[in-house]
Amino acid sequence: MNKGSQQHPRSFPALTFDNSSVALHTAAGEWTYSDLHERINKMATGLLDGKSDLKEERIGVLIPGSVDYVTTLLGIWRAGGIAVPLNAEGALPEIEHSLTCAQVTRLVVCLSLDTDQIVALHILCHALNIKMLTVAETLADVAGKLPAIAPGRRAMILFTSGTTSKPKGVVSTHKNIRAQVTTLLEAWGWQAKDSIPLFLPLNHVHGIVNVLCCGLWIGARVAVFRRFEMDLLMTQVRLRKYTLFMAVPTIYVKIIQYLESLDAGRREAITSAFKSMRLNVSGSAACPVKLFNQWKAMTGQTLLERYGMTEIGMGLSNPYLGERRAGAVGLPLKGVDVALFDDDGKLIDKEDVPGEIRVRGDNVFLEYWNNAQATEESFAEGWFRTGDVAVREKGYYRIMGRSSIDIIKSGGYKLSALEIEGTLLTHDKIAECAVVGIEDETWGEAVTAFVALKAGQTLTLPELKSWCETRMSPYKIPKSLCLMQTLPRNAMGKVVKPDLKRPGILL
Repeated sequence: MNKGSQQHPRSFPALTFDNSSVALHTAAGEWTYSDLHERINKMATGLLDGKSDLKEERIGVLIPGSVDYVTTLLGIWRAGGIAVPLNAEGALPEIEHSLTCAQVTRLVVCLSLDTDQIVALHILCHALNIKMLTVAETLADVAGKLPAIAPGRRAMILFTSGTTSKPKGVVSTHKNIRAQVTTLLEAWGWQAKDSIPLFLPLNHVHGIVNVLCCGLWIGARVAVFRRFEMDLLMTQVRLRKYTLFMAVPTIYVKIIQYLESLDAGRREAITSAFKSMRLNVSGSAACPVKLFNQWKAMTGQTLLERYGMTEIGMGLSNPYLGERRAGAVGLPLKGVDVALFDDDGKLIDKEDVPGEIRVRGDNVFLEYWNNAQATEESFAEGWFRTGDVAVREKGYYRIMGRSSIDIIKSGGYKLSALEIEGTLLTHDKIAECAVVGIEDETWGEAVTAFVALKAGQTLTLPELKSWCETRMSPYKIPKSLCLMQTLPRNAMGKVVKPDLKRPGILL
């Protein structure tokens, strides 16, 4: 069926597909799989620079979404190095932490970055004794012999979001990445004829594994954007360029707001294009039920919500074929063991009883880089302790929140901040909100709502409490209300709740 097909090198195995098919579409042009393979192999050869194997040298990648990013990431893997993808729009202290923690020796950058950023990076790399280079100067004229990469070799270090502690370097092996990708290929029905946009940050598992690696592994077309640009992206959607769409809840909210601003004709052209896609996926943060229902009403698409994290890739997913429940993250993926444990570390075998999610399988990361203590503390009898609390309801898992930040212990109750937030978001005046527990002498932790209102709206705590009375149990109703212009979010759209708990913020 496929002509001129070939297998990826052992460091990035794949199904066979037509070499002349388009692998990447970017603002700078298109690259076929044949072109891309050659470019990646030349990059790997250039990185080796006469060596037979990089032997897990850590090489940083500070490049926006582009063919250069893909060339560098896969080039490092094929040469036997460990790729350390960094946020191209990250603050310098964050970049410095990652470079230092991962003990990076070389940093591949894009010269189209802001001039001041390039200068600052030069100074930083000089101070850290890191060689700074570009793709153009590294590419070899001719691809040379590349090493065979064993599945157990380390392939990548991604840094956690740092919402609950200092970002840690999560080490994934080639075997881990293979397990994460191949599981999703089957679970979400990936096909070589698929086409998907990639506008998510390329220093997170969502963009790297769920979109880029899955697309390239199966032989699909990946349209890479340097950043999220609404008008450009929606133009491509309207032209029906994509069969798949994956985003975070914040992006879906922005798209809904954008669509509501259009005239009926333009809105219909875009919503019907979304309806024609075979799958829309939401992840990286909880998808509120309100958003789930809004998206379905507007586009006809039932969002597929899933659960994952840097350390495991994806662990749970609503089914591609089957019921997708609003507010739930579905069932364990094939090859992934998932279970709930109580505070004493005992397995919970009953439904409707909350517990910590623990995961095991080939998808689970190897270690935290250079942090044996954190690695040891994160595992219990072979299970990775996610720190997230969930409950099983008729077989499906529902995330209650992160045990350290989203589970509020108030008046003897364990409350899910995510559940309360989901209800508050149905308020006509509320644009976005976050609920946290603030230390309180009476309640232990007092339920506190941080709210950004829609334009021109006002809201008082008594008004909010009155509204909540018919919508949630009394002990869940916020005891404090803080109005904000916007909520602090990280690159993946997650609210940085520790910032809301800083002393004095309620003053």
